[in-house]
Amino acid sequence: MTTVTHAPPSFQAGQLSDPRLTAALKTLELTVRRRLEGVLHGDHQGLIPGPGSEPGDARLYQPGDDVRQMDWSVTARTTHPHVRQMIADRELETWLVVDLSASLDFGSAAVGKRDLVVAAAAAITHLTSGGGNRIGAVIATGDRLYRIPARSGRMHAQTLLRRIATTPRAADGVRGDLRGAIESLRRPQRKRGLAVVISDFLGEIDWQRSLRAISGRHDLLAVEILDPLDLDLPDVGDVVLHDPETGHTREFTVTNSLRADFAQAAGLHRVEVAQALRGCGAPVMNLRTDRDWISDVVRFVSTRRHTLGATSGRVPRQ
Repeated sequence: MTTVTHAPPSFQAGQLSDPRLTAALKTLELTVRRRLEGVLHGDHQGLIPGPGSEPGDARLYQPGDDVRQMDWSVTARTTHPHVRQMIADRELETWLVVDLSASLDFGSAAVGKRDLVVAAAAAITHLTSGGGNRIGAVIATGDRLYRIPARSGRMHAQTLLRRIATTPRAADGVRGDLRGAIESLRRPQRKRGLAVVISDFLGEIDWQRSLRAISGRHDLLAVEILDPLDLDLPDVGDVVLHDPETGHTREFTVTNSLRADFAQAAGLHRVEVAQALRGCGAPVMNLRTDRDWISDVVRFVSTRRHTLGATSGRVPRQ
């Protein structure tokens, strides 16, 4: 097991008092900024590749202009052919889909999975902030859906992270609804931008069609949050396990055969999740509770610095 040298603060579903919560979020912000500063640099020329998507002024047609940009109303009024110039979208709108179902209220290592959710949201917020860029979030617990409108500014970013960190736990026996959270990005239709899904992706893969529909309009990024016990059972003999998403409690004897079957099923599920995300065109950033999460973020961003947002024609502003 790798020692976690940069553990994020612990966020116990809103149980921190306000001064402690403020201090924890400030520590997280400083950690993210210190490690990610300079990993990406430069400015963006537009969110959508090509000339842009917002109509601008009309001008006289010149040989070589795209005839699909003809402005027929101006052409008819002036009796001279005109084309409509397009304005590049220079502000990024990012939407976080934050899965806070009961399976995320768990952690067997130095940090909990929920803590990594908040940390991942802080990293994405930092990477996409600045220059008037906006960020919003849909937070799903299974029994409730919380929406935070997309806005710009540091104060809004802090408010967004605070809302994620203090989201109440789902009631016992409530299943997560990742598909419903992703679907909420489709209606009403949102400005073209970046959609980031933060989840452990455990449970039924019923969200693939919804995510593929999102990919037709937005760039995608998936952040997978995992704990060692999501992948392997320890050799502990008799154990009582409780599933908070079904409310069922069962007693097991952990044998070598059971451990092998569990590891095989968990590995197969991860392969299916990876294939589903790949089919939607979503790169995956993996964060684990037993690893240095900020190093994983830096490594992912560094290796994808030329491709992250490539379809949107931008490099995130620092």
